[in-house]
Amino acid sequence: MKHNMFCFQCEQTAGCTGCTGRAGVCGKQANTANLQDALTGALIALARTIQGKQTVSAKISKQIIDGLFTTVTNVNFNDVTIQQRIDAIHRELPAGTADYDMKKVWDAQEDIRSLKSLILFGIRGMAAYAYHAMILGYTDAQLDAFFVKALCAVGEDTWGMDELLPIVLEVGEKNLACMALLDKANTETYGIPEPTTVPLTVEKGPFIVVTGHDLYDLKCLLEQTKDKGVAVYTHGEMLPAHGYPELKKYPHLKGNFGTAWQNQQKEFDNIPAPILFTTNCLMPPRPSYADRVFTTEVVSYPEMVHIDEARDFTPVIEKALELGGYAEDQPFTGINGGHTVTTGFGHGAILRAADQIVDAVKSGAIRHFFLVGGCDGARPGRNYYTEFVKQTPPDTVVLTLACGKYRFNDLDLGTIGGLPRLMDVGQCNDAYGAIQVAVALAKAFDCGVNELPLSMVLSWYEQKAVCILLTLLYLGIQNIRLGPTLPAFLSPNVLQFLVEHYHIAPISTPEEDLKAILGE
Repeated sequence: MKHNMFCFQCEQTAGCTGCTGRAGVCGKQANTANLQDALTGALIALARTIQGKQTVSAKISKQIIDGLFTTVTNVNFNDVTIQQRIDAIHRELPAGTADYDMKKVWDAQEDIRSLKSLILFGIRGMAAYAYHAMILGYTDAQLDAFFVKALCAVGEDTWGMDELLPIVLEVGEKNLACMALLDKANTETYGIPEPTTVPLTVEKGPFIVVTGHDLYDLKCLLEQTKDKGVAVYTHGEMLPAHGYPELKKYPHLKGNFGTAWQNQQKEFDNIPAPILFTTNCLMPPRPSYADRVFTTEVVSYPEMVHIDEARDFTPVIEKALELGGYAEDQPFTGINGGHTVTTGFGHGAILRAADQIVDAVKSGAIRHFFLVGGCDGARPGRNYYTEFVKQTPPDTVVLTLACGKYRFNDLDLGTIGGLPRLMDVGQCNDAYGAIQVAVALAKAFDCGVNELPLSMVLSWYEQKAVCILLTLLYLGIQNIRLGPTLPAFLSPNVLQFLVEHYHIAPISTPEEDLKAILGE
């Protein structure tokens, strides 16, 4: 028997209100969505059993982080593996403990539902970052305890806005600490990113495409493909890997294939190579390449080969050798026709040039900074971000991050003050780095961040964008422009609160927004 679903956690949710039929816009079937709700209900029950304890065991913390990450959009479409996670949680619960019924959240008064959604979707995104740090051996007991606190808040049926709103902002606070932890994990493991030009040409011969976000999977694959005659190419949010010294030292990490996640069904069509999905951004594979899709970590799709925690990528390597790659070099381009892209402008690289940047601002060479980044997606209207960047004046700098940059990262905007006008800060979690840059500039000019000539024009799709937005609100960042649509889970009252206190605004047109920002 088929059941209906309810899900409105991503930007592309049906009708900008919610997916309520037998399948979601993302391709998730109703039974899978309902199992993800059941998994969340089990996590809330688990959190309640340990609420108030001073420490959370490593085993329980891992179950919570894994479980939350599993429910992020485009991560897991596999009912079997989701049920296995539910069963594992049930084994930790005292006999007779009932799972929390998520219908209580979805059927709640709209403002309560809205605030609980912000908390839940925020910690789902935060769990993705905690997961990547955990894989590298970096954990934080305070973050582990907060996951428990937040899950319990979602399950509090008597709480009102006064109790829930502080938890919403605490998600932002704790996500800032979580992104800092991941930044430390990545830089201490792989080095401080360096500005790097990345080719988009795929050389002839066997190759593997790695997509997602997890640098550890990439490192393991690079190590296992040494001297095998197999090249490795990044895709999507893996592009920033090229900037890390400990990853770029592998000569067979050749370049970048394709663009953002939502184009994969077209770009992977009949690709003569395997694709390894390390985290979210998996779309239902089409028959033309389904036999060469491999998943790892919490990512799972029915009938796709899954690489377990031992990370033995032999099946992926063998598939690459079997398919053979292209017979001749393939000179691909970005969306705007560029043959290369640049990355590696993390906060370490930018802050090394801080004096240069400050001098350029004081001299008038740099008038304004724009942070244009976030998630990409397929909904019409996202070409706004391409046009916005194209129309930024030549005396402005564009910082970008996450997969939204693929709309414009192959553009050549020239240089300013000896620096590129377009600088890729990194993955979505590297919003932490962008924040560090803003804080450093504010210190240099002896002003608040909101007084800087800096504007944030953000795109969102899934839950990691939610937790980053909450971090920016926690920091008191004002006048954020958000698009292409506002979240369906924001009730009118909650949205009005954000407008009144933080002056969040939806994007309009590039021309109107630039005029308003620059006061022209």
